[in-house]
Amino acid sequence: MTIALWCILVAALLPLVFTAIAKYGHEAGIHRLNRKPRVFQAELSGYRARAHWAHLNSLEAFPPFAAAVLVAQFTHASQNVVDLLAVLFIVLRLAYGAFYLADKAPLRSLTWLAGVLCVVGLFVASAMA
Repeated sequence: MTIALWCILVAALLPLVFTAIAKYGHEAGIHRLNRKPRVFQAELSGYRARAHWAHLNSLEAFPPFAAAVLVAQFTHASQNVVDLLAVLFIVLRLAYGAFYLADKAPLRSLTWLAGVLCVVGLFVASAMA
């Protein structure tokens, strides 16, 4: 299995990291968190709200990334390029989440854009294969 395919798994699990941050240390206890999660999420503020938003964005970013990696693998694009872009996407998504938590909107937006460009790059690599 290639590095890029492992990156699909990492990207699929990444939203769980951000949702754990949103829930960690909440004084109401885990029972309340899981009984009415939508109510709980609507009440979040500060870094916990931003962690939840990073969770949601990670869910949105996953399908195009997974599709791009699978298309690149299917078309036999350069494996080095595919692995590099997939790892870079993961690193950028981690930075994106960190910038979201730190409330650094301009840096968050730049890392989001760079992640999108990685997805585009994977499709371009596929087209050139």
